[in-house]
Amino acid sequence: MYRITADQERSFEEKLPDLLDLGRSYLDVEAGFLTEIDDETQMIVDARGDNELLQSGQSCPLSKAYCRRTIDLDGALTVQHARVEGWEDDAAYEEFGLEAYIGAKVVVNREVYGTFCFADTEARDRPFSENEETFVELLAQWVGYELFHKQATERMQRQRDQLQEFSRVVSHDIRNPLGIVDGYLDIAEETGDPEYFKRCRDAVDRMESLIDDLLFLTREGQTIGGREEIDLGALARESWSFVDAETATLSVDTTRVALGDWSRLQQVFENLFRNAVDHGGADVTVRVGDLPDGTGIYVEDDGEGIPEAERDDVFVDGYSTETSGTGLGLTIIQQVVAAHGWDIAVTESAAGGARFEIAGIGAVESEASAVKPGTGSGE
Repeated sequence: MYRITADQERSFEEKLPDLLDLGRSYLDVEAGFLTEIDDETQMIVDARGDNELLQSGQSCPLSKAYCRRTIDLDGALTVQHARVEGWEDDAAYEEFGLEAYIGAKVVVNREVYGTFCFADTEARDRPFSENEETFVELLAQWVGYELFHKQATERMQRQRDQLQEFSRVVSHDIRNPLGIVDGYLDIAEETGDPEYFKRCRDAVDRMESLIDDLLFLTREGQTIGGREEIDLGALARESWSFVDAETATLSVDTTRVALGDWSRLQQVFENLFRNAVDHGGADVTVRVGDLPDGTGIYVEDDGEGIPEAERDDVFVDGYSTETSGTGLGLTIIQQVVAAHGWDIAVTESAAGGARFEIAGIGAVESEASAVKPGTGSGE
C-alpha cells in the first residue's frame, strides 16, 4: 500500500485501481469500489472486479446501499455472512446480494465524501481481522487526503485563473472610460466649459464602479449581484454614452424589462457596442431590438460582420481579429449572460453585419420597474 501511495510520478486516478486490486487480493473478495454520496444517492466513482452491479458510474439510492450504515461509524463496517447477521430483509441485501462486506467512510474537509469498500457475493469463513479493518480504514483516510489535496489544488488554480482574467478585464474595460477622460480634459482645458469636467467625473465614477464590480466577480466566480427590474432600452442608451462613437448611430427599439444586475449588463452592452464600432467603422449603425419569438433581444450592426467559420470561436478567451485587441470583450459578454441564466449566439444581421442574440430572458410580470435613470444620450 505504501509503495503505491508514495509514488509521486502517478496521479490519484492512476493509483486508485491498483489500491482496489490490492485490497481485493489482500481481503480475498471479488469487488472493490470507491463511492461518492450526494443528495441521498450513492454513485460508484471507480471499481474493480466482475460484479455487474458494482461498476464505475453506476448509482442507487443510499437507502439501498450497505454504505448508509458505513458512514455512521467511526471505524470500518464489517459483514462476514449477511444472511446469518440479519441482513436478509435489508434493502441493500435485496439490491446487491452481497454476503461479505467491509467499508470505511471517506471524509474530505470534515465532510463525508463517500466510502471505500470491498465486498463479495460469497460469505467468508472467518470474520475480518483487526489488521484487515485497519487496512481499509487507512485506505479510506488516504483517499480523503488525496481528494482534499486535489480539490485544494483545483481551487488554487481557479483563483489564479480568475486573478489573471481580472487583470486583463480591468485593462480592457477601463481603457474606454479612461480615453473619454483624456479626450474631454483636452476640450475642457481649451474651452473651460464645466460640462466637460462633469463628463470626466462621470467616466471616473464608471471606472470606480467597474473596479468594484470586477473585484466582486473575481471573489464570487461567475455569480452576479442583486437583481432588479431593468429597462433594457434605457440601459442600452446609457451604455452607449460610455462608448467613443461620435459619428456612429444607435437605434433602440425595445421596451423589454428584465430582471438582472444593472452594472453587469452595462458591461454587456458596452462591449457589444465597442465591438461594433471597432469592426464596423466610425459611422456604423447599431440596432437594439426584440427577438421575433419574444424570448430576448438582439444587438446588431451594419458593419463587416463575423465570418461564419469563426462564429463558434468568438467567445473563446483571447479571440480577436485586431492585433491590438485583448480578445476579452466577447468572453466577458458570454460570462455575464451565462451568469444571468441566459444564452447568447452570434449570427448575421440583415445588413450583413454582426448580430448577437440574447435569449432566455424571462418576462417580468410588472412593468413598473425600479429602473435606474439613464444618464447618457439617446439615439
